[in-house]
Amino acid sequence: MDPKALIKEAYAVQKQAYAPYSDFCVGAALLAKSGRVYCGCNVENAAYTPTNCAERTAFFKAVSEGEREFAAIAIVGNHRDRTPDPEQFCTPCGVCLQVMAEFCDPEQFQVILANRPDRYRILKLKELLPYGFSLSGSEDTCHGGQL
Repeated sequence: MDPKALIKEAYAVQKQAYAPYSDFCVGAALLAKSGRVYCGCNVENAAYTPTNCAERTAFFKAVSEGEREFAAIAIVGNHRDRTPDPEQFCTPCGVCLQVMAEFCDPEQFQVILANRPDRYRILKLKELLPYGFSLSGSEDTCHGGQL
């Protein structure tokens, strides 16, 4: 799928964000290897901890529907009714990156960060989370990379 098509999906779902406390609305469109796209927005809560990010919403929706293999995710985010700074991109938090690492090959999975429909950057998950926690591999390691 073309990155711009995935970004368009992320912008569409961003409008559904429930962000009454931060006013920061995020949309994510997750491309499964099956070709299906799962979208998610951030859902805030007054207690903060129960807040769920857009990226995790998309992943949990996909996993709950049986998907386990993913190719890319497009993420858009900005304060409601403000024009995004053309030099700023909304990056996933550490918890969302770790969820991505649970299901995705960090060397292959693409994270597409957009601040306008035609302005985006594509990074590999490994670039954003070089030492993600993992229990796979040898019994002596609990990190995703060599230090």
